[in-house]
Amino acid sequence: MSEAAPAHHQGLLDLFADTFVATIGDVLPIAVILIGAQVFILRRRIPHLPQVALGFFMVLLGLAFFLIGLDLALFELGEKMAEQLTDPAFLGIEHLSAELPPHWADYLWIYAFAAAIGFSTTIAEPSLIAVAIKANQVSAGGIGIWGLRIAVAIGVAVGISLGAFRIVTGTPLHWYIIAGYVVVIIQTFYAPKNIIALAYDSGGVTTSTVTVPLVTALGLGLSQNVPGRDPMLDGFGLIAFASLFPMMAVMGYAQIGEWYARRSRHSS
Repeated sequence: MSEAAPAHHQGLLDLFADTFVATIGDVLPIAVILIGAQVFILRRRIPHLPQVALGFFMVLLGLAFFLIGLDLALFELGEKMAEQLTDPAFLGIEHLSAELPPHWADYLWIYAFAAAIGFSTTIAEPSLIAVAIKANQVSAGGIGIWGLRIAVAIGVAVGISLGAFRIVTGTPLHWYIIAGYVVVIIQTFYAPKNIIALAYDSGGVTTSTVTVPLVTALGLGLSQNVPGRDPMLDGFGLIAFASLFPMMAVMGYAQIGEWYARRSRHSS
């Protein structure tokens, strides 16, 4: 036991060192561009250089720890949950095979879990919080922070659940994406004009640091455990759902709000 613990700690240190060095290589081009533009194009000294250097170092540390956490926890947890939820013993199914494909109704727990993962990770998404705060400030409080976050989270929840249904049934991804964007285009003509750009941005900010790892792990784990599915063909694509459906949800949220405001004015 005492010999295994130092070996385990050494393995973690080696993993952190490798990840930290790789992170430096990833962040270095960003630093070169920013510093080069400041020094050689703008020809100005970098203000508060010690704080900037400390900030870059903290970014490197945070990214390294985050990448290690993804590898050791989030990816592993998402795949394990998908494996357990698709276990025939849990589903009450005696036998599954590629020749005997599963029925979509056998995986109701998967759809519920996918919706819960989509909603909870989106609520915790730092990039969405930042956009919601800025939208609230720019609109002078007209766009509520929690209203926007919940609308986007509902959109992601529906999208991830529908994406899990697609993996289970094996239907082509492009059917859903084409139909979804047709709905988005139609909504664009009828939604309030001041919400359209924000709705489009909301589809992008949801696919960030918290949502992507768990959703990707869920898709890969689900495709590996549903008979007849190919992880390369079926395991990816959930992120597309997570980007598409928030646009519908935010424009729908604005349309409902506009309809309710008109109804209130007419009733008064």
